[in-house]
Amino acid sequence: MPVDPGYGERLARRVSSLYATAELTLLRRIANALAQGIEAPEWASVKLAQLDLLRARIGQELDAVTEQAVGEVRAVIGQAFQAGQALAVADLDTIDLEQRLPPARAAAVERLAAETLQVVRPVGPRLLRATQDIYQQVVAEASANVVLGAQTRREAAQHALDRLTRSGVRGFRDSAGRNWTAETYTEMAVRTGTGQAAIQGHVDQLQANGLDLIVVSDSPRECKVCRPWEGKVLSLSGGVVGTIERESLTDGRMVRVKVAGTLDEARSDGLFHPNCRHSTSAYLPGATRLPTKTADTDARVAEEQRQRYLERQVRAWKTREATALDDTTARAARAKVRAYQARIRSHLDATDGLTRKSAREQVGRAR
Repeated sequence: MPVDPGYGERLARRVSSLYATAELTLLRRIANALAQGIEAPEWASVKLAQLDLLRARIGQELDAVTEQAVGEVRAVIGQAFQAGQALAVADLDTIDLEQRLPPARAAAVERLAAETLQVVRPVGPRLLRATQDIYQQVVAEASANVVLGAQTRREAAQHALDRLTRSGVRGFRDSAGRNWTAETYTEMAVRTGTGQAAIQGHVDQLQANGLDLIVVSDSPRECKVCRPWEGKVLSLSGGVVGTIERESLTDGRMVRVKVAGTLDEARSDGLFHPNCRHSTSAYLPGATRLPTKTADTDARVAEEQRQRYLERQVRAWKTREATALDDTTARAARAKVRAYQARIRSHLDATDGLTRKSAREQVGRAR
């Protein structure tokens, strides 16, 4: 029985939602601070003088968010590890195998939590720097454009704020050069950590009961890196690779099993990469049925990507509403949100199998 691909996402959301809410709160705070006295001649100098106070307040809030996130990370990693063990027990129960408990693995859970926290802990300081940069840049651009006579100060400030926060605060760049918001960055990190913890718990439980073979799940909308491993049987120990014979656990006959490689080889090849939706389950000779026709069609992938695009637009316009410097701009942004939500409904009505992911349309619930 594989771990539900959405399980890690639900756990990760407990952490990422903290940063989503914090991010939206900070953007609203910046917008409110910039809007105050925006028509006054001394606006730019006053705003820059207020920066230290704003930075200190934001820093305190982010410290509190980080502390809460650390506790959540440790909790969800532990839960994922236990979930992996429980699913292995369920696999063994299907054939009435006697259960043996694996040795205590508190150290393994703590290691996985520590690796995840190495990614999560810097988010608060980076978010602080990014919001500070946005604030200063908006003040500078608004002042420059007003001097040039191109726009009113409010128009110039709104234009700069919209450009800099179109998709949230993007203060996080990965090794591939991609930019992430605080929410998506932490969700990626925690989903990866929980996925690894669930697999480790699952593997530990199986090995404690003398089982060496697992099968990789068929994940919806898999990437090209993972596709070659879908539905394949892997060895945990590496002792057996290739076509082998094993005694059926149901009727004692000999069955042929094709072992595609080892778990370590699959990982080295890219399986279980960050944000990977794949999981594993026990391969029980004679009892496990391997998935077939696992590759998703290009059309199906395109439908999924279209939904993701529309969800990003909803989030972007909600962010624009949060950073509106006047009611007119806020109303226009709300209208755009409703329009893109209508397009999501139409898209889902026209496709088969896709469901609405309301959580992916949210950018936090700021007070």
